[in-house]
Amino acid sequence: MVNKDFFLALEDLEREKGISQEVFIEALENALVIAYKRNSGISGGVEVKLNPEKAKIQIFSVRNIVDEVVDKDKEISLEEARLIKKNCKVGEVLSEEIVPKDFGRIAAQTAKQVIMQKLRETERDNTITEFCDKENEIMNCVVRRIEDKTVYVEIGKGEIEGVLLPSDQVPGEKYELNQKIKVYVKRVRNNGRNAQIMVSRTAAGLVQRLFENEVPEIRQGVVEIKAVSREAGQRTKIAICSHDPAVDAVGACVGNKGARVNAIVQELNGEKIDIILWSEDPLEYIAKALSPAKVIKVSALEGEKVATVVVPDDKLSLAIGRDGQNVRLAARLTGWKIDVKSESKAMAEIQSEMEESEAEDTATEEN
Repeated sequence: MVNKDFFLALEDLEREKGISQEVFIEALENALVIAYKRNSGISGGVEVKLNPEKAKIQIFSVRNIVDEVVDKDKEISLEEARLIKKNCKVGEVLSEEIVPKDFGRIAAQTAKQVIMQKLRETERDNTITEFCDKENEIMNCVVRRIEDKTVYVEIGKGEIEGVLLPSDQVPGEKYELNQKIKVYVKRVRNNGRNAQIMVSRTAAGLVQRLFENEVPEIRQGVVEIKAVSREAGQRTKIAICSHDPAVDAVGACVGNKGARVNAIVQELNGEKIDIILWSEDPLEYIAKALSPAKVIKVSALEGEKVATVVVPDDKLSLAIGRDGQNVRLAARLTGWKIDVKSESKAMAEIQSEMEESEAEDTATEEN
């Protein structure tokens, strides 16, 4: 079986696709063994050798030399083996070339299937490798199908699929076929043929990357994002600082007439964003994190990351937020447990403590 054009085609594929001949040859040898066994009906040992230098494809029957033959497909007697190879011994393996009839067409079909499969696998693996570098990045994609609330998106040229699970979808967002959306690449999952990119619309990293893309000062390293806390679809708090005294970090993120932050809010379908100026002083940082509420005082338990915050009576609900959202996001942003109290309650507690102390002092004097 000789086919120079076949081996020349393998050389072309190696140059164009970067897949070595050895990869194709190994896969094709294994596939031809299966094809030959299926075509011939034998179950014994068969080897296929491809020789690019001689442009030859050879098939060999491989049998063990034994004293008594039990399986003719896998074994051969010593007497019969010596008719093929004079100096062979029992226990050796005899390899005999076979020249099958009408196997050329089957070999050609098998070769075509193997090459196409290898090309698909290589392109998929290359895509997977490319997207491994895209983890924690934003990608543009198109919604291609929706099944049982799971949204499947096409990313890039469409060689690989992105999966947007219900848990990664923003509550209230509606997705439609052919809709263009931005997603955050959480991780790349490679399970052979079922390689998938797990993407998200709820990750805090999505907001961070949107700011990095929208604000040049962040990309340049002049302004730094210190932390992000988010409840997708409702509110995000982002803490920033400037490494250049001449650059206003908050102003850079807001942009002229709010252009930059508004572009991000629009991408997030109206999600509210609080831009917080980070501070090295944790108490000052906590006070700012409770924005938009005004804070009167912040105190902390020594040795513990627990803070008590006092706010005006009329700002208590604003500081806590609906269902505790504002204080919850502030706690995540700062890494502190935060207890918010109204000014009147804090004053009442101080008054109560003073009265108790005076009562204790009086009791001590009487004794």
